[in-house]
Amino acid sequence: MPADVTVADVAAALGVPSQGPNPIVRDVHHNSAAVTPGSLFVAVRGVTRDGHEYVDAALANGAVALVVEEPSDTEVPQLVVPNARAALGVAAATVHGHPADQMVVVGVTGTNGKTTVTHMIESIVAAAGRVPGLIGTIGARVAGEAVELARTTPEASDLQRLLAQMAVAGVEVVALEVSSHALALRRVAGVCFEVVAFTNLSQDHLDFHSDMEDYYLTKAALFTEECSHHGVVWTDDPYGARLAGEAQLPLTTVGITAADVAATDVVSRLEGSSFTMIIGGERHKVNLPIPGRFNIANALIAAACVVASGMTATEAARGLSLLPAVPGRFELMPIESPFTLIIDYAHSPDAIDAVITEVRALDPGRITVVVGAGGDRDRDKRPLMGAAAARADRVILTSDNPRSEDPARIASEVATGFAPGSEYVIELDRRRAIHLALETAGPGDVVLVLGKGHEPGQEFADGRVEPFDDSVVVTEEWDTIAAAAWGSS
Repeated sequence: MPADVTVADVAAALGVPSQGPNPIVRDVHHNSAAVTPGSLFVAVRGVTRDGHEYVDAALANGAVALVVEEPSDTEVPQLVVPNARAALGVAAATVHGHPADQMVVVGVTGTNGKTTVTHMIESIVAAAGRVPGLIGTIGARVAGEAVELARTTPEASDLQRLLAQMAVAGVEVVALEVSSHALALRRVAGVCFEVVAFTNLSQDHLDFHSDMEDYYLTKAALFTEECSHHGVVWTDDPYGARLAGEAQLPLTTVGITAADVAATDVVSRLEGSSFTMIIGGERHKVNLPIPGRFNIANALIAAACVVASGMTATEAARGLSLLPAVPGRFELMPIESPFTLIIDYAHSPDAIDAVITEVRALDPGRITVVVGAGGDRDRDKRPLMGAAAARADRVILTSDNPRSEDPARIASEVATGFAPGSEYVIELDRRRAIHLALETAGPGDVVLVLGKGHEPGQEFADGRVEPFDDSVVVTEEWDTIAAAAWGSS
């Protein structure tokens, strides 16, 4: 545990003056409802709420000091800063004893592949007999124990508290997904990464970023010596190639051929892939137990990260070969059927295209895609999602997470991307859409259920979340179909 930290210590870290009482600070919170006695409350200005409006609530819950942009009429110590959001991570890191400095932290950013890469890093670390930590879209794991998260990259105060928990548990290497929202909102402030990795960049989140250039620059800000000691970049991606030329820190390039870390002898099947990894002048055979050529790319990135952090390429190859399935990421469902069923989180045009391309290369029968688009998100990508999905033989457009939008309107906007003559139907009930795809699939076909992956629910208006897990629903619906078929035979 860190030594007692006082308000004066936090002020020094923030570079602001401290006057009056100097109490010990036990925790840091940005949510007044979460404040516990002895906490420091940071009044962050949000999109819809201003933390300064909750100062009284924080004090009532036991806050002993405040970080504010505008002072309040109170007797507790107040540290006045120009940007409370930027101060949040630094304050929390200080109070929790800079836990990131007590372990190797690997950050992974990019549009697609972050979750798979971080799971691969976790597998490598565990196989090498070291204690891993994982933080990302599917949740967190502290030395193998699951922790639920509200977002891909936790808010800065929550992240530092989680890292402190990992430090106490003896975590040696933590793999952290770093979203563009997290970078723009300073959620990783106070973390110095040993290694940061870039997977790729394609259209997504343009409801948050002004354009692709803003999206790229937000990601690229991670690749500086102020943020990390080493970078790993997938240079087969155009934005990755650009980043490799602009990044301001030592780099390892990764690609299928012309890069520091590359692959040869590639064989891809539905049951998995094999390849020879070329790294540091050495060649290592890898048998990857999950399918998809894009997962070979993810594996090379993960290997480059752990080697840059001080592990060996032999350890990387072994850990990749022992990788368990990543929930909702090109996940082959174990159902007894004459066709193949795959669930994947693909919800951007490039991700949808990549999944269909991979399956098409395996020369299946017909490919059926069940897909929808999320509501209250980047509308411009919807026709592009439709165009990508139309590369399948048949598309069933359905509802994803409609949130406050009309699912029918979302589906119609996706459908504008289809070329004339494309075979598709619209079934907005996601369960019925999945049932339709399964009951019409033939021997040798592949059914792809895309968009939600690991998610356990559907989000509707007013924040309502109804239970819905694609992996559960496909199993239930196939059991129903199979039972009806056996009963009629």
